[in-house]
Amino acid sequence: MSPHRAPAVPWLAYVCLATSMAVVGAYVGLSKLLVAALPVFLLAWLRFGIAAVAMLHWVPRRAGEVALSAHDRRLLFWESFLGNFLFSICMLYGVQLTSALAAGVVMAGIPAAVALLSRIFLGERIRGRVMVAIALAVLGIALLALAKGDAGAPASAATHWGYLLLLGAVLCEASYVVIGKRLTGKLSPRRISALINLWGLALVTPLGLWQAWRFDFGAVAPGTWALLVFYSIAASMVTVWLWMQGLRHVPAPQAGVFTVMLPVSAALVGVLFLGEAFGPLHVVAFALSLAGLLLATWPQRGRGDAKVGISADERSRSA
Repeated sequence: MSPHRAPAVPWLAYVCLATSMAVVGAYVGLSKLLVAALPVFLLAWLRFGIAAVAMLHWVPRRAGEVALSAHDRRLLFWESFLGNFLFSICMLYGVQLTSALAAGVVMAGIPAAVALLSRIFLGERIRGRVMVAIALAVLGIALLALAKGDAGAPASAATHWGYLLLLGAVLCEASYVVIGKRLTGKLSPRRISALINLWGLALVTPLGLWQAWRFDFGAVAPGTWALLVFYSIAASMVTVWLWMQGLRHVPAPQAGVFTVMLPVSAALVGVLFLGEAFGPLHVVAFALSLAGLLLATWPQRGRGDAKVGISADERSRSA
């Protein structure tokens, strides 16, 4: 037997990474059912509240972890305001006005948006293939806007607003990633997730209480409550743990490739479980978006400095 055996393929780590992204895509898709039963601000408030209880043990500072400075607290606020509060509102209203399939196509542009904002705010260089990925993402979203709906009619003005809101959610997510790069050097991903979730809860509470005041909670089916609990826990804890487990054995640039499972999962939920139409333009838009995602995240041979992988704390999403 050769003494220079090839290293074992970390299949279990790959499964963790793929499952994490698939769960993210699934709850983005299933949020279509939740916004049909609950007002958006009330839904976001309940989601943050459930997650806050589940992540309470992640809040205290651990031994060896530095105390928060005033600058860190400001970053945490903006991290939550953009990445939790505005992301949730844009995503939920966007899915309500469009479809789970549309959300999957648009979300595939997150790595390209991260690269663009990293260039603007962090001065990081955009590689040639990432520029192509940005162009593909824009083209895919444009084709999606031209696609016809279930009844064969062109997309309505409300649907176009939905696409813009989903694009806003992508930019919020990208801002979350860029700000997170400044935080992860000092705080653990778990504590960041817990603290920004508390900020999100504080920000949405006035709006949540306003919609809860006259809402008939008895009209919500038990299955919807169960889906809400799954949505809250999966977004805040399950996907974080799975992603962190995978990252222990797989470099971040290589792990970024597994983000392809997010739009695939969201689209499958929309088509298979929500009965959404999947026409020729949808196919082309989806293919362009996935091609752009893979171009943006696939690690370059001989390079260990890829910039667009999505790290552990960036998966504690709150759609």
